[in-house]
Parts: sequence; structure tokens; C-alpha cells
Amino acid sequence: MGSSSGLVCPKGKQPLFSFGVISDVQYADIPDGRSFLGVPRYYRNSILVLQMAVDRWNNNQRKHKFVINLGDIVDGFCPKDQSLNAVKQVVHEFEKFNGPTCHIIGNHCLYNLPREDLLPILKIPSINNCAYYDFSPIEGYRFIVLDGYDISAIGWPHDHPNTLQAIKFLNEKNPNNDKNSPVGLVGLERRFLMFNGAVGKEQLDWFDGILQKATELREKVVVCCHVPLDPVASSMDALLWNYDEVMGIIHKYNCVKVCFAGHAHRGGYSVDSHGVHHRVLEAALECPPGTNAFGYVDVFDDRLSLVGTDRMQSTEMIFGY
Repeated sequence: MGSSSGLVCPKGKQPLFSFGVISDVQYADIPDGRSFLGVPRYYRNSILVLQMAVDRWNNNQRKHKFVINLGDIVDGFCPKDQSLNAVKQVVHEFEKFNGPTCHIIGNHCLYNLPREDLLPILKIPSINNCAYYDFSPIEGYRFIVLDGYDISAIGWPHDHPNTLQAIKFLNEKNPNNDKNSPVGLVGLERRFLMFNGAVGKEQLDWFDGILQKATELREKVVVCCHVPLDPVASSMDALLWNYDEVMGIIHKYNCVKVCFAGHAHRGGYSVDSHGVHHRVLEAALECPPGTNAFGYVDVFDDRLSLVGTDRMQSTEMIFGY
């Protein structure tokens, strides 16, 4: 997955800018537990990982331009009468960073609060409670945040068209009564689980338009989505339902250089057949006390260099042209 040590700037070059990264904090004021696979989860410690991250970001000589949170700030096991306060508590920790935080919604966020309540707290620019947006931190670079739960059985009202479409889709693709169970699903079929989601048609059209414009402007693009977009970088059961449609749009152009994701807690890295780098970030939630998982990314003309801390692997992503 690349070097686990700190990276030096290539050939002494200074980065154009840098930004902080963290994913899957999943804080809850409850005792430690385990995932359905038996992996330990440290619910109370995760906010300490975030506090350490903010302190490091603020004191790094790079003066990071912003932070990207790849989603899932509060865990689904958080007692529902504590959800609002827990979300606000984690957001408050992010607000201690000396700059803006770009939040991305994940499934655990939506287990706790409906979109209409969640998006304003996260300050996500939204139309009709959709959570996709783009921004350009400097000339020549554009970041696109995708809403991986656009079509989803969680987060929308029960009678919302997006909910109904998701339920119909799951019933067609997953024969289990428990739609979070992959039993009987083989290979890439294992992604058809309720805790994943899809990018809807309107968002796909918007995405295509942004990439077309970025190509015309000769911008390099970084795509961020809570749910991974490449099966080599992620476990099969943590993929976006229609990752292939999204990647089909990406591969129409040559502007997308890197895709960041969370959700698959072990993390992962791949370079796909078109030279696009896919980096899934290791989860803060699964850090035992005394360990950490966060980092920052140095941005150059020809690469992104992720400098990870502790359990987050450092990764140098050199662009192909």
C-alpha cells in the first residue's frame, strides 16, 4: 500500500497545498464492541483519535488548506436519544481545526439523523437534501464529493422515491430477509447490502457535467465518496451499488486522478486499468487506545502524497498521463 513512513517531498519540491484526512470516527459514548466480523471497535477512544488529528493538523508546518472527513462520524449503536448531541460533539471537535472541514455523509451518520437534520449540522451545501458538491481550492485542481447514499434505504423518509427505489433494488438483488446479510451472494454481488447505496441518475448527470467542464479547464480532479468505487481497493461487500456506472463516467475523461473513500475499515489501495488511484482510508474507530489513524495529503502537479499517522498507511500516488 506504499510506505508507512513519513514521505519527503519529491526532489525537494514544495506542495501546491495540503489537506488533512480522516474517516469513520464512529464515536459513541458506549462500551467497546466488535463488528459483525469480530473486529474490535473502540467507540469512546475514536474521538480522542480525532482530537489528536486536529492538534496535529493545526500544528503542522504545512498549514493545511482544509480537512476532508470521509464519513461516519457517529456510530449506529449510539443510543438514539444521544444521536443529536453526539453528532454535535464530534462536529465541535472538527471545528477546532484552523480551517474548513468538508464532510461526507456515511451510513452511520444516517442511522443517527435524517438528512434534513444532518446536512445543516455538517454544513454540507445541499439542494433537496442531496449531499453532493464540488469545489476548487486552487486553480488547476477540483474536488468532487459524491453522495453514495443518494439512492438508499436509510436517511430518506420511508415513502421517499429514493427509499422506494432502493428497497425495490435490494429485493431484486438480495434474496435474504436481512438485507445487510451477504449470505448466498457471490463475488461482486456481495455489494448489494442495505448499508451500501447508489448514486442516482440526476447526480450521475451532474457528475458527468462537472468532469466535462474540468476537462475543458484542464483541471485535475479528486473524487471523494464514503463508499468505495473500486473492488480491488475494497472488500466486495463495501462497494457502491453502481460503482461501475460511476467509474464508466470517470473513465470517459482523463481528468480524475485519485478517488478517496472510507467505509471499508481495513483500508486499501489500487490503481485501476485507466491509471486512476483508489485510496480507501483506515478507520479511526478501530484504533486501540494509544494508536491513531489519520493523515494529510500533499498535492503536487504530478502526484498526491498521503502522509499517514500510525495505522494509516502512507501512499504516494503518481499520476499517469
